[in-house]
Amino acid sequence: AEFTKVAINMVMAHFLSTTTLKIDNVKTRVIAILILLVPAALIMLQPDTGTVLVFAGFVFVLYRQGLSGNILLFGMLAIVVAVIALLMRASEFTLPFSDIKVNGQYYFMGLIVVICIGIVLLIRQAVMKRNRRPYFTYLIIAGVVSIIFIGSINYVVDNVLSPHQTTRVNILLGLEEDPQGAGYNVKQSKTSIGSGGFLGKGYLQGTLTKFKYVPMQSTDFIFCTVGEEWGFVGTSVVISLFVTLILRLLYISERQRSVYTRIYGYGVASILFMHLTINVGMAIGLAPVIGIPLPFFSYGGSSLWSFTILVCIMMKLDAQRLDVLR
Repeated sequence: AEFTKVAINMVMAHFLSTTTLKIDNVKTRVIAILILLVPAALIMLQPDTGTVLVFAGFVFVLYRQGLSGNILLFGMLAIVVAVIALLMRASEFTLPFSDIKVNGQYYFMGLIVVICIGIVLLIRQAVMKRNRRPYFTYLIIAGVVSIIFIGSINYVVDNVLSPHQTTRVNILLGLEEDPQGAGYNVKQSKTSIGSGGFLGKGYLQGTLTKFKYVPMQSTDFIFCTVGEEWGFVGTSVVISLFVTLILRLLYISERQRSVYTRIYGYGVASILFMHLTINVGMAIGLAPVIGIPLPFFSYGGSSLWSFTILVCIMMKLDAQRLDVLR
């Protein structure tokens, strides 16, 4: 699974760098999605949900190549809708002017999504001064799609996710509490990071990490070790270094003459960004526990090799950038 990231990044860069290709073409988008879905489906059979989520970062690569920003906007909106829908799952609301009660997801979320999309479309219509009829059609379609999407969330949570994954999501959203069971890892991780304070307890002086109170503290939860030993200052330095590395990769990618190298560089930056976001978010309780390494920090030979290969290939391609004819 770790080395698949390298292969997919190279295949995606080769495909998207084709001179005759246009990203707004439906066929191009379908092939790009298949390049991601086929290995993702095989990895999901392990199962390795964390690695599959990393593949979602390639949407930034497609965006750089010309994918509409509306797709990213709708993607973020879908995430917000999914979270609120899960929060409203156990509630009920009474319909206006009646005693009929409906599930909070369908009543509240359907209403909010329709109103929000309607306001956006009406504002756009007012600015562009076009006929209102198409926008009201879009509004109706958006409302129907929103209801279907909310219903699919229930199906995924109840039938697709395994019981322990569902429990972790519920704990993350505050719908369940299991501090001695499924929520133990995150509880101990947050406690160790908080105990580090501003400057930390010092190298190898962390109480919770030194005496193995935090499970998987050398792999998935290694960020809590940094937090306890080096405190807020240490964690800020680590995150700043990662952000600097990602920004440097984007800068190097933009100065390339080769389209292949530019796309490959964006792929490396996207992979590192997803790993950083999910791993740190998991350690501080802002992301579900799915098991994903922190690049160049977490113990594990395969992950270290894969990240090293990704970055070193980019360094080699950048070293040869002046040899590429414009």
